[in-house]
Order: sequence, then C-alpha cells, then structure tokens
Amino acid sequence: MPPVSPMLAKPVSGFPDDCSYEPKWDGFRSIVFRDGDEIEIGSRNERPMTRYFPELVTAFLAELPVRCAVDGEIILVREGKLDFEALQLRLHPAKSRVTLLSEQTPAAFVAFDLLALGDEDLTAQPFARRRALLEEALAAAKPPVHITPATTDPVLARQWFHDFEGAGLDGIIAKPLDGLYVPDKRTMFKIKHERTADCVVAGYRPHKSGANAIGSLLLGLYNDDGTLASIGVIGALPMSERLRLFEELQPLVTTFEDHPWNWAKLAENVPDKRWSGGSRWNAGKDLSFTPLRPERVVEVRYDYMEGNRFRHTAQFSRWRPDRAPQSCTFEQLERPLNRDLSTVLSGL
Repeated sequence: MPPVSPMLAKPVSGFPDDCSYEPKWDGFRSIVFRDGDEIEIGSRNERPMTRYFPELVTAFLAELPVRCAVDGEIILVREGKLDFEALQLRLHPAKSRVTLLSEQTPAAFVAFDLLALGDEDLTAQPFARRRALLEEALAAAKPPVHITPATTDPVLARQWFHDFEGAGLDGIIAKPLDGLYVPDKRTMFKIKHERTADCVVAGYRPHKSGANAIGSLLLGLYNDDGTLASIGVIGALPMSERLRLFEELQPLVTTFEDHPWNWAKLAENVPDKRWSGGSRWNAGKDLSFTPLRPERVVEVRYDYMEGNRFRHTAQFSRWRPDRAPQSCTFEQLERPLNRDLSTVLSGL
C-alpha cells in the first residue's frame, strides 16, 4: 500500500559484477500502484503525483496488471531526447493547465522493477525474479508505458554508458541479481559520467544559515560573441571553506551596472547590489545573489550538460589562477553524439 519509499543507488566508479545493468533515466522517480480502477502515483519523497499526469493514469489502467506496484521513471521526450525542463513544467497547481500540458507535452513511463503482483509481495524476492516477472507482466504493454532495457553483460553495459548519453540519459544503474527490494536504502549502484571544466566565478548566494558564509558559487562560460553565459553552480563546500571564501571574495563584489549579468533591470524595487527573483519551479525560493567581478577561475567536475547548463550541481575541484577568465569558453566541453531516444525505448 502507498506510500512506499523507492530503493536508491550509491555512486561507484566502475561496473560491479553479478548485476543487471540498465540505463539511468532522468525524470521523476515514481512508484505506481494499481488496484482495479484505482491508480496512485507516488514520488521519490512519497508525495502523490497522480493529479499531474492524467494521461498516464489512463495508460496505466490500460497497460498495467489489475493489481500491482511498479517502480519506474516518468519521463518526457521531445525531438528524440529527454527533456527534464519540460517535465518540471508539468507540476502545475492549476487543473486546467495540467490538462492542457498533458495534451501538449504528454509524458511516458519507463518501468524497471516490480514490487507486487496480485496478492504477492515481491520485495523479498531477488531482483532476477522480479525482473522476469516484470517482463512477463508488461509483455503486451504499449506506449507510453515501456520496460527499460536491461542486460547482464558488462561489456554491453559499457557500450550503453557511452552511446545513450546522446539521448539525454544519465549513466547506468547496476542492480545485484540476488538483491532484495529495500525501500529508502542505497543497495543499487549508479555509474555516471564525470568531466571537468574551467569556469568563471561570477557571483555567489549566501548560506542558508545566515552566517557570513557562501551558500553557492555561480558559474559562467563565455560564448563566441564574448558574452558570459550562466551555466550552473557549485554548492557542496565544507563550512570552514564557506566562511573563508566569503571574506576572500568581498573585494570582488560589484554592482550590476558593472556586471555581465545585469538582470537587475528586469526586476522592480531592486535592492542595492542585488537582484531579487524567484525560482520558476519553486515560487518561494529566493534566487537573489551577489554579483562578483568575473576575475576568478575554478575547475569543476560535472556529469553532463542540459542545453547550455550543467544538469546537476557541479563539484569543486581546484582553483585555476593560471587561467584567464576570457579563456573559459564552451569549446572546452565534450559534447556526446546525438542518439534518438526511441531506439532505447524500443529495447534496441
């Protein structure tokens, strides 16, 4: 019975043995419960998401077994690639908007585990059996319900790791064949891409504690026309480093009139030296930041780009006093070859 916390994965650098390997989908992790005509979609944090995806509710009633609990990922595909930004827009409070978006940008569901079927609780069964039962239960399922491709061949999994990135996939998940389903525990493994880039530090946000500490550093790269594009942030730093950096960066604090991101002109009642805005995903989230003269360069680790931004928060690697900020351009980034997601969803 819902809610159930999904089983999680911990990062590893290589491909572990005796596992089933599958693509790491970049969407909304969801456990779908069906009992006759009742459908419940639970999110990773156990919140109901059913109201946001009426088109999937219809599909689940048509394609899932009459009584089951299925673990998977809600995704949105546009122009042959995953579009996480468009997927986030589906979480709208207005019912009329939800209905419109379900028609304009319909979602899909990729199933990758089976927690229950009929009266049988499968969480105490090894993954190899759960996978076999999943394939049998969804053998006749039609889009937008899919079964994720999976293989026990680590050589093929390594090939997928490189080939699938061009379709917007996020790496590989490895599941021990004898592993049980343990909610909210990191008993699976995830292998993700890791790359480095030299970025310009162009601003910071204060730490949520309210202390004189850095919460996150805003990163930029130069376009061909010489403009500085905002590409992401660094967020994970020890508190001692947050405090030290706050003092160290104060001489670089500037006004927006002298800053390449003069977004202050877009807001009303702009406080001195700050732009006040909100998150498009969370209306209550403060995105104000303090602009810095773009004079410092930092090397960061990242997994992949979504458009011209880091998909996830970048990780600090080291400062690069030897690099000129103007040399930090998009040309240094590795771009994966394009791949149509339909070839992945079709099970190859």
